[in-house]
Amino acid sequence: MDILAAELDDPAFAYRSYRRFIESYAHLVLAVDPAEFEDIADAEAAEAGWTEEPGDRAGWRALIARYQTYLDAEIGAVVPQTPLEQLSAVIEAAYATWRSPLATSHRLIQGIPENAGLAITAHAMIFNEHDHNSGTGRAVSRDLTTGESRLSGEFGLVAPRAREIGEKPPVLDLGTLSDGDAARFPADLAELTEHVRRIEAHVGDVVEVDFMVGDGELFLMQSRVARRTAGEAIRIAVQFVDEGLINEAEAILRIDPNSLDELLHPTFERTADLVVLGRGMPASPGAATGEIVFTSERAQELANEERPVILVRNETYPEDIHGMHVAEGVLTIRGGTTSHAAVVARGIGRPCVTGAGALRINAGTATLHAAGKVLREGDTITIDGTSGEVIEGAVPLLRPALTGDFAMLMDYADRARRMRVRANTETPIEARSARAFGAEGIGLCRTEHMFFEGDRVRSMREMILASDETGRRAALEKLLPIQRSDFTELFEIMAGLPVTIRLLDPPLHEFLPQSDGEIAETAAMLGVDESVVRQRIAALQEFNPMLGHRGCRLAISYPEIVETQARAIFEAAIEAGEKAGEAVVPEIMVPLVSLRKELDFVKGRIDKVAALVMDERGCEITYSVGTMIELPRAIVRADTIAEIADFFSFGTNDLTQTVYGISRDDAGNFLSTYVRQGIIERDPFQTIDVEGVGELIALAVEKARRTRPDISLGVCGEQGGDPASIAFFEQTGLDYVSCSPFRVPIARLAAAQATIRDERSRRGRARR
Repeated sequence: MDILAAELDDPAFAYRSYRRFIESYAHLVLAVDPAEFEDIADAEAAEAGWTEEPGDRAGWRALIARYQTYLDAEIGAVVPQTPLEQLSAVIEAAYATWRSPLATSHRLIQGIPENAGLAITAHAMIFNEHDHNSGTGRAVSRDLTTGESRLSGEFGLVAPRAREIGEKPPVLDLGTLSDGDAARFPADLAELTEHVRRIEAHVGDVVEVDFMVGDGELFLMQSRVARRTAGEAIRIAVQFVDEGLINEAEAILRIDPNSLDELLHPTFERTADLVVLGRGMPASPGAATGEIVFTSERAQELANEERPVILVRNETYPEDIHGMHVAEGVLTIRGGTTSHAAVVARGIGRPCVTGAGALRINAGTATLHAAGKVLREGDTITIDGTSGEVIEGAVPLLRPALTGDFAMLMDYADRARRMRVRANTETPIEARSARAFGAEGIGLCRTEHMFFEGDRVRSMREMILASDETGRRAALEKLLPIQRSDFTELFEIMAGLPVTIRLLDPPLHEFLPQSDGEIAETAAMLGVDESVVRQRIAALQEFNPMLGHRGCRLAISYPEIVETQARAIFEAAIEAGEKAGEAVVPEIMVPLVSLRKELDFVKGRIDKVAALVMDERGCEITYSVGTMIELPRAIVRADTIAEIADFFSFGTNDLTQTVYGISRDDAGNFLSTYVRQGIIERDPFQTIDVEGVGELIALAVEKARRTRPDISLGVCGEQGGDPASIAFFEQTGLDYVSCSPFRVPIARLAAAQATIRDERSRRGRARR
């Protein structure tokens, strides 16, 4: 700008603009903290005796001179005086911000690849502080709260006029302007309204328009699709369909599936007084407040007293299931977004933060050390599983409310999608939640989760520690009615929908006692010396248990286990069918198969038990036996395995682990670095690695359908609830996805979007 020419007309405006330019330029290009200029201005004001700004040319020149002196002396730089130099420096600095920590964090949160392009727009300056008829505003084409087609937003008058009206610059609410307020708007409000409505009609969506008024003249700066909450986005989409502006398919595509988390989990209002103790990985969405406890046993004790707790552990194990169920939320120091704590928490709908490495647990003193503070059991914290924050004290929670518009959007999605959506669940509470969220059956019932508490775990330990088959069968007889009861209730809740039950999967040592007290209790229960129990525990330890004696290998080593589980399933199916007056068709999943003969062996035992039960009960049972595809060898031999399997369910957690050779529990220590360095775009445990794991899945699908065209194909890993992965599964032709209950609505919407996009893509190719 020509500051000398402007000075002749309005010196205060000219110097005010130049002052702001120096501050902005120095902040962006020279990385100067804006607070430095505030300190300089305060010092100059104290010496010269002005308050808000200098009152004459001499005062302005003195302030500008102090700015320039500071930059020269402290930074070793000056603000160039030619427009081309200024513009070039600003553009270069803007590009440099792409590598700033803030921009990097933004890309990680938004899933923007490191190699995405960056555009910069340069335009002429608009002076919105020129006189009393100037200001800045943001206009929205609709009322986002109601969906009503009327202008909303705000407009702020500049400081000179503000001093005439009151102490603070007034902000006008464009949505509630009275006739008197409209007169205070220094431009043509009808003209602004018309512009905004034309932009909405062109874009076909609610828009927000940034505008300025300079000396009474209206300038439109930029427009974009209006930012909105998930609830507002759904409300607007449904409103547009009702008004005939868009169809259901377009409404479906306008909603980010992941944004639905806002409606499905508790949140809290952020205020300036929140004390953040640390940050970890956002492992399971939602917020939770409760007292710190360090053991699952203590969590259960306090929960029995109806005291909300947050279970804080270095990491969780299967024996922590009962503590996780009663806790309001879970916080772990180690682990990632696919660790045990994360997977279980998402399945049961508990907020969870993992990998909060800056925090430390002192087991000896039962204390949590965070941000220089020492917290003890009983102290209250709040965790935000959406942001990964750990906050000191209790924060009032906002409970989710599912509106009629939300239900309508789900109806749109269900009419559009091809793939079915099931839930990963094994408890009645989870199963009912899954049904409430629209799950079309259970895609994964992990039977091991039924054995980790009370008498169940004691009988399980008795079975594992038995010295022979007779002892194992005696212990399994105690578990049979418990399993049968569990399965019967699940079948009844699902009311004829498919229920896939996975046979025992984890290595047996996970069920065994760890503490001295538990070992002593187990020894007393078995009537043996503690040393015997310790020897048996030591014998079951493995160097790499996740690739060891687990899955179908257990069923082959101890066929009595699969026989007991199969009997419980078949007897439960008969009981549930008799109550419902309709046959129940269970699906039995054999885990960790890599050889056709493994499935032959286990299926043979299942078929034998089915024949026995049918003979005993005098009725027929229809059932299917399939396998979880989670090992590379099973992929390449999928055609052979499909000859005997009724269905495949891809376990993407273990499949990703075995394809990459990465422990999912330890991956959080370095995968975030891989993402930041641009080595990978996304964590492969969260979103399917299309070029690696995905290509193997596609290979297995092609091989299996070549052998058996009618085979049912699904996915039950955590990626079954990930929208990007669901898009790939649609292209691959899977029949269903299965995910945690609280992600079922997300999966329903994502599956609908995948179907719509795939159909449009095929129509486009056909036209070409």
